[in-house]
Amino acid sequence: MTALDSTPRTVTNSYTAGKLPSWMPWVILAGSLAITVGSSIIMGLGTGEVNWILGVIAGVALFILSNWVIALLVEGGRQATNRLITSLVSGAFVLALIPLIWLVGTVAANGMPTFLNGTFLSQSMRNVVGEGGGALHAIVGTLIITGFAALISIPIGLMTAIYLVEYGTGKLARGITFFVDVMTGIPSIVAGLATYALFALLFGEGVRMGFAGSVALSILMIPVVVRSSEEIIRLVPNELREASYALGVPKWRTIVKVVLPTSIAGITTGVMLSISRVIGETAPLLIVAGFTASMNYNPFSERMMSLPVFVYTQYVSPGTDAEFYIQRAWAGALTLIVIVALLNAIARVVSHFFSPKLGR
Repeated sequence: MTALDSTPRTVTNSYTAGKLPSWMPWVILAGSLAITVGSSIIMGLGTGEVNWILGVIAGVALFILSNWVIALLVEGGRQATNRLITSLVSGAFVLALIPLIWLVGTVAANGMPTFLNGTFLSQSMRNVVGEGGGALHAIVGTLIITGFAALISIPIGLMTAIYLVEYGTGKLARGITFFVDVMTGIPSIVAGLATYALFALLFGEGVRMGFAGSVALSILMIPVVVRSSEEIIRLVPNELREASYALGVPKWRTIVKVVLPTSIAGITTGVMLSISRVIGETAPLLIVAGFTASMNYNPFSERMMSLPVFVYTQYVSPGTDAEFYIQRAWAGALTLIVIVALLNAIARVVSHFFSPKLGR
């Protein structure tokens, strides 16, 4: 009788053999950034300036190459190709973030001291020359002008999108789609000039008021609202509409109770995109709303300052103490970024609470 071989055998899992651990790409990325950023620091010791952006870009490029080579040696050509494409996509994302982070960091670094000085958010520029003053009149003007523009644009854009998706057929729908496409490419200065011509016919030449700025901004907002809402409404499954019709619900009520609640998250995001698109416009507001150093809460009378125009005037028309004007311009730009960030945060909250709950 043959005795059983008691020698232990090593069992190899063919699914995990020749496979890099999940943490390896992060180690490669950290090492690549350490090499390139460290090299940038060493080269910048002589001049006193470190090129962080170049170091990060070089680090991402080194990571992509190193990740591919290591995967090719360990996992083979097929998996190496998969990691190469994944690294290229991730690298493109990082490269796209660099300008954004640099922009926000630069504006915050230059504008934060004036933004937090205690007077910038609580005072206007009335009777202020040189140091002091603030942008309260511009912040109020921006909120009023943009708010009225939203009141004009959102109902018109949303109802147009509903018509194009749910009812539109024939030449009328094609004509509306064509004009929306044309309006999407209209330069902002053209919207300002057209609005000024309209209000000049109604109120006379030289008219300046906040509501005119709202009308000009609505020309730019409407096509964005229409396009974004139209695409979101088209994504609502037809099965939901057909189920509602099968229960005898009329079409208008199906739209109100089924289609819009289902697409409310995407519509809200589209509306916030349209607001972000116009809140920083300078040219149309400079033409039709003008600029002033005083508070104005009435959009239907007199000139009204806005943050983009405030930044523009502070930068191009500095007084004898140009340093304070430039500081206020940076702070105004930072205020715009903060407002847009808050609006997007509010949109996320609205989307979270009002979007349909899919879980049971």
